Amino acid sequence: MLETSSPRPTRARRSRFVVFLSVLGPGLIAAAAGNEAGGIVTYSSIGASFGYSMLWLLALSTLSLIVAQEMGTRMGVVTGKGLADLIREEFGVRVVVFAMAVLFIANLATTISELAGISAAVTMFLPPSLKWVHFVLIPMVAMGLWLLVTRGSYRRIERVFLTLCLVFFAYVFAAFYARPDWGHVGRELIHPQFPQSPRGYLPKAIQLIGTTIAPWMQFYVQSSVRDKGTRKENYAHARLDVFIGSTLSNIISLFVIVACAATLYIPHGPTEIELPSDAAQALSGLGSWGRILFGVGLLGASAVGAVVVPLSTAYAVTESIGSESGLGRKVREAPLFVGVFTALLVIATPVVLFTPEASLFKLIEKAQLINGVLLPVILIFMLRLVNNKRLMGKFTNGPIFNAIAWATVLLVVGLSVGSLIVR
Repeated sequence: MLETSSPRPTRARRSRFVVFLSVLGPGLIAAAAGNEAGGIVTYSSIGASFGYSMLWLLALSTLSLIVAQEMGTRMGVVTGKGLADLIREEFGVRVVVFAMAVLFIANLATTISELAGISAAVTMFLPPSLKWVHFVLIPMVAMGLWLLVTRGSYRRIERVFLTLCLVFFAYVFAAFYARPDWGHVGRELIHPQFPQSPRGYLPKAIQLIGTTIAPWMQFYVQSSVRDKGTRKENYAHARLDVFIGSTLSNIISLFVIVACAATLYIPHGPTEIELPSDAAQALSGLGSWGRILFGVGLLGASAVGAVVVPLSTAYAVTESIGSESGLGRKVREAPLFVGVFTALLVIATPVVLFTPEASLFKLIEKAQLINGVLLPVILIFMLRLVNNKRLMGKFTNGPIFNAIAWATVLLVVGLSVGSLIVR
């Protein structure tokens, strides 16, 4: 009699996949949101100004992003607390208040850039006579985002985020439309090239790291894992979520750089991008589809960032004083959490409406620089926490993760000092 194979292995694999889908979200959303308007503008500017010469730094930053996001996810799973909560408990109120003040300023500038990105993505397709539309559009978008966060459940909001993340693949198509020399791209990924003058290169390098491993991303991913209620037995799936999210996010970043390098730097030499619409206009040389793809990507990226960045700020500020926080909470249940989120949108909206686009672009660049300079401080806090055996037990860092994280700290500090010296 022939033996029939047991269905148990198939069922077990299916069960593991279902568990992974239930855990999926925080790592993917946090990393993808790093490609928000500020990120798109930064990567576009790098591609136009320096071609493929910073791709090696993007590759290294991907490794650093994976490590930073994994540490935050692990701390969220093990302690059930957000990053700001742990900083307050372990280092005191004064330290966390200072960190939150700097983070709030940086995130306010980033929130402004998200709404500016939404405005630019829509108005770049409108004739000059209809540019006034953004005076109606931006308040409506801000109100829609506010309602999504204050009226929706965690699961519903997460589904919206994951759906919006799909638009990032528009940049993949835009890059292939540009027909780059992929052999050249591959060489630059593994063989660093430096310009003769580091004056403009070093600040852009800090901006690249600041937008790739933005401090707000670390606060968001840990609080989101806590909010989702991910347990220790599902830690492996949460870790995989981080690996996939961080890798895919930076692959998208690579395609943004490649698209702008192939259409601007390679044929015309170093080119300054002064407005988000400049990059989209440059891609119009690929045909109408190139410009449309860039615009759609910018719109989706800005929409995700316009929610995630204020949310990460609300998480951090409320956790820093031990106040109630979490998605799906009513205003009366978490007044400060909703209040911080609301305040960022209320402040950012009129700034976007009444500030010239060129000034907004400079603000976006400054926000990425602040993120880059603030990053080593946040990483040091995270390293102190994740290596605390009293907090983490057997889930402390191994030597490889510690080495990568400390190398990232030293790299950013070195770039910051170098940029000051060569001014």
